[in-house]
Amino acid sequence: MDRPLGALIVGCGTIARYHARALLEIPQVRIAGYLSRTRASAAGLIDEIPEAVAPIHTDLAAALAAPGVDIVVVTTPSGNHLEYAVAAALAGKHVVVEKPLEITAERCDTIIEACERARVELCTIFPSRFHDANIALHDAVTAGRFGRLTLGETACLWWRSQDYYDGGGWKGTLALDGGGALMNQAIHSVDLLLWMMGKVTHVSGFATTLAHERIEVEDTAVACLRFAPGALGVIRATTSVYPGLPKTIGIHGDSGTVVIEQEDVLRWDFKTPIPSDDAVRARFATKVGASGGASDPKSISHHGHTRQLADFVEAIVGGRRPKVDGREGRKAVEVIRAIYSSVRSGSAVELH
Repeated sequence: MDRPLGALIVGCGTIARYHARALLEIPQVRIAGYLSRTRASAAGLIDEIPEAVAPIHTDLAAALAAPGVDIVVVTTPSGNHLEYAVAAALAGKHVVVEKPLEITAERCDTIIEACERARVELCTIFPSRFHDANIALHDAVTAGRFGRLTLGETACLWWRSQDYYDGGGWKGTLALDGGGALMNQAIHSVDLLLWMMGKVTHVSGFATTLAHERIEVEDTAVACLRFAPGALGVIRATTSVYPGLPKTIGIHGDSGTVVIEQEDVLRWDFKTPIPSDDAVRARFATKVGASGGASDPKSISHHGHTRQLADFVEAIVGGRRPKVDGREGRKAVEVIRAIYSSVRSGSAVELH
């Protein structure tokens, strides 16, 4: 193709701003338009980011038929990702879906199957996979440096005010949020844990609402996991811990331990050191202590989005699969839904 790929952003809420800023930093793509229920919402985004000016649509069919649209970026509330993703696939557009891919595994499957039938590429946004410290950790896991993996743990102990839920319209609802601290906030951490540790076979969880009113979802959750090779895992997720703490992931084995807080390496210890270990520790030593959204959802950086969207564009141009496709995006949703099932039943749940 002798022109930049055109991206239509569907939904113009907070997270759409991160996608717009990220797309502006990728030379091979341009913003081709916005689809919003109201023109005012899209106009507000453009007022904030004037260089992201593009046509505004309020009709889905017209937006998909507009010239120069190759990619549809879905940033609507989680529980209606399916409608827009499937419509985009049927129109022959490549599809990007902000996390979660959808709020049930079955709805994820519908999106995946629609994109496969249409032979268009699909990716789920999990920008933490594109942070350098997490890539270094994954490389160490792949290289077998931990020996036998024994324990994987992650904590997303964040805080959200009551105003966050009261002001969002769809936030905190089962129909559109699909869940609370696990499905909305900690899903990034759950995805990282699965990326490092592999397939989950069993989960057992507790979840409740302790610090908020008028929401249908959990603000406090813990879960235990068993992974296919036999290792165990722990997930802690909240929007109830004031003032909000940086998220962490720890991977442990009989030959090594790594603990990462946000993008900073707190521990990088292996039974058999290699020359690059000192460089890793120095490169990812504590830098600025960024909260990463621990107390303010608007405080996250868009650089992970930039890297992931650049990978998606390169995948389209190069005829390969994106690094985080729909099937990868489905995994965290399946595990979280299994945790919710365990919460309801009071028993461990087996995944197949």
